Amino acid sequence: MNKLILSAFLAIAVSGSATAQIKSPVKKLPVKEQVNTNVNLNQVNAVIDLNKVTDDKVSVSIIPPKFTSDEIVFHLPKTVPGTYSADNYGKLIDDFKAFDKNGKELTTSKTDDNSWKISNAKSLAKVTYNVNDTFDSESGKGFGKEDIFSPAGTNILDGKNFVVNNHGFVGYFEDKKQLTEIPYKLTILHPAGLYGATSLIDTNKSDTEDTFLTTRYFDLTDNPIMYSKPDYETFNVDGMEIVFSVYSPNGLHTAKELLPDLQKTMRAQKAFLGSINANKRYTVLLYLSDMAKNDAKGFGALEHHTSTTVVFPESMDTEGLSEQLKDVVSHEFFHTVTPLSIHSKEIEYFDYSNPKMSKHLWMYEGVTEYFANLFQVNQGLISAEEFYQRMVGKINNASTLNDTMSFTEMSANVLVEPYKDQYLNVYEKGALIGMCIDIIIRENSNGERGILSLMKDLSNIYGVNKSFDDDELFGKITKLTYPEVGSFLDTYVAGNTPIPYDVYFAKMGVKKAKVQVPANPFLKDQKTPYITVNPSTKEIMVIPGGQLNSFMNSLGIKAGDTILAFNDKAYNLDNIYDLIMVSQGWNLDDPISVKIRRGGLEQTLSGKVKLDFDEEEGYEFTDDSKKALNKYWLKG
Repeated sequence: MNKLILSAFLAIAVSGSATAQIKSPVKKLPVKEQVNTNVNLNQVNAVIDLNKVTDDKVSVSIIPPKFTSDEIVFHLPKTVPGTYSADNYGKLIDDFKAFDKNGKELTTSKTDDNSWKISNAKSLAKVTYNVNDTFDSESGKGFGKEDIFSPAGTNILDGKNFVVNNHGFVGYFEDKKQLTEIPYKLTILHPAGLYGATSLIDTNKSDTEDTFLTTRYFDLTDNPIMYSKPDYETFNVDGMEIVFSVYSPNGLHTAKELLPDLQKTMRAQKAFLGSINANKRYTVLLYLSDMAKNDAKGFGALEHHTSTTVVFPESMDTEGLSEQLKDVVSHEFFHTVTPLSIHSKEIEYFDYSNPKMSKHLWMYEGVTEYFANLFQVNQGLISAEEFYQRMVGKINNASTLNDTMSFTEMSANVLVEPYKDQYLNVYEKGALIGMCIDIIIRENSNGERGILSLMKDLSNIYGVNKSFDDDELFGKITKLTYPEVGSFLDTYVAGNTPIPYDVYFAKMGVKKAKVQVPANPFLKDQKTPYITVNPSTKEIMVIPGGQLNSFMNSLGIKAGDTILAFNDKAYNLDNIYDLIMVSQGWNLDDPISVKIRRGGLEQTLSGKVKLDFDEEEGYEFTDDSKKALNKYWLKG
């Protein structure tokens, strides 16, 4: 999972402006429900009806397999793989009912947020319930706390868009063992004008009814579906078909418009990975949120074996959106390596009700994040200097978290305090762990092997359908690599010793140095912006008083000016984050224009981008004796 952390600018702008058993009520008059018994009872048969939306809810009906016990429990997941938070999808469910084959309602009781006990289970022929969505009820106050992270959530927008993360719609039964390892047949009834983009194969030729078959519950929940008016593009990368589907509520973006950068990125990723990824189909679902309405607020993505679900603000312009899409999809696509191809039994046999977490988030999220950066320098998308600075950023971010907490201990307990507050370190220190292991392997193999080689070896040993025991992984990695790798894992990953990053950089000829970094055009320093927002008009203003920077002075912008547009693109509070992202791509001497209001009069100022530079602690290559080794590291 990748969560997009909004910049300080957006925060500045906005500042300007234990469960008991509950008995289901038993009606005095018998309730009759039509039950279709002409189905395969060796599988779970689920139907989601998107044609009938009532009070922003859709109906779900499920015909279960035959049971031999007197009672059965039906669950919606407490959490799902990749989210690392307790989200309690059962809270989305209303009007839960169970029926026998004659349509007579059976007695049920809700035992916790996600579970319903059904009496006389031997007679159970059908359950029905209604599902609420999550997007239009998000507060934005904290994902994993009050809100479900949007890419793991659901959207019900009658006749326009349905984000069907199946774990939010379809549950599973629990007898003496959890019945998640039997086949599922999912039928989705939908308007003829909506197309369901997914990596699942639709076996139904109807324009209004889709049918999907999966071997088990995990495969069902591992394949999201997005229904919307068709806007998708396809392309092929070394035998892998990529499907890119976009929903833009106000038509501001299209799949065709965003395709070139995504295609370039995924081709580079596939070239970097080589044969390690053998997927035949991969789907990218991009949902763009209308921030002017009650809509999704959790920006980022959630990975799956053969797809990823991405949520971003629709207000971002094409350049900024493409850049964010590149970084986020890069991370998620590399999850096809780990944990999707290399994972522990905790993930292979995921317990959706009482999840037991693996100790190896350093690999699942950390190595994935490291690859998402390494492949860009490897494939020439960024320079070595930019790669070093990205790693510096991760060192700085990791230093704000608990650097002495055992990473394996944090991973195994990530759903509870105090460990859950350290979760974001999987993207910071986790990536740096991956980097250090890569460096150790490169040094010991004279550059011929690296962490990608290790991942390929592990993938060959395990793969999609074979899992490892958590406690065996370090030993297996050590045997496949070098004793130095095992020592590193014991000391810095399982242990509580901070990593001496300078030691590992030096192995590749890279040492600390003062580097010149372009200053942000809208920040005086990390805590002091040059701009603010008028909360009554939502307009962006240059803060009165004080000296401005080279960027503003060269264009003739003055304190107190109202900024209306850059390069003919209008900006205000609603898309200020977009402006900040776009500004990161401005280079020295790029032509630029700004529309301002001064003294009640609008005018357009034109010129070239001029930037100040900050001197920061960084890293640069300085040791020519390590030149060949450094090249192996970064270029493979």
